[in-house]
Amino acid sequence: MFFPIRDDAPTFRKPYFTVGLIAANSLIFLLSIMQGAREFQMITIQYGFIPYELISSVELTPQIPASVWLTPFTSMFMHGGWMHLIGNMLFLWIYGNNIEDYFGPVKFLLFYFVAGLAAIALYTLFSPSSDIPLVGASGAIAGVMGAYMVLHPRAKITVLVVFFFIQFIQLPAKVVLGIWFIYQILMSVMGSASGGGVAWMAHVGGFVFGYLVMRLMVKLFGRGTTPTGGQRVYRMNW
Repeated sequence: MFFPIRDDAPTFRKPYFTVGLIAANSLIFLLSIMQGAREFQMITIQYGFIPYELISSVELTPQIPASVWLTPFTSMFMHGGWMHLIGNMLFLWIYGNNIEDYFGPVKFLLFYFVAGLAAIALYTLFSPSSDIPLVGASGAIAGVMGAYMVLHPRAKITVLVVFFFIQFIQLPAKVVLGIWFIYQILMSVMGSASGGGVAWMAHVGGFVFGYLVMRLMVKLFGRGTTPTGGQRVYRMNW
């Protein structure tokens, strides 16, 4: 098992929106969990996305209703626990600042939310009858990771390896992200799309969306540069 800690890909702009998303997610989680366990559960049901409600146009919790068209967005700011939040925000920081650097803040935010919607769409396609609230920013962050795979395949990612030993090593981004993506596929095939409470198929949908969209963006607007270290990166001619 390994956990990404940081990358060595340089940025040229300050990642204001990435930091803003991290702050917003953290604040919403803190405000939610401070309400107590029962209220936290109700908030999760109210603002999490439930595929069955969208497909069947049925409100499963009429006592705590929320528009089914709003919850795909609100669910991206909800998290089920501390580790869920910390893991997602760490991934968002490692990969998000570089993607914001290329898109610029406004286009990055648009990309982030559309990637999240793509993740939710694929999850719903495979689990249309699920009545379990889908929460978390991981689908949108997976889109950011897919885009990073295109822009920085040779970037060095420092990962913490926990096996029979504990060690920090550096691996190319294409290896780290490739292993992560294959794991999502395997888990979605071996179990259900949301096996173990994790929306594996949402991660797959977000990553594929981000990868394909960034490939298209690079083809249409990118110009390649090769900085020191041989890592090929792109700047966008918007």
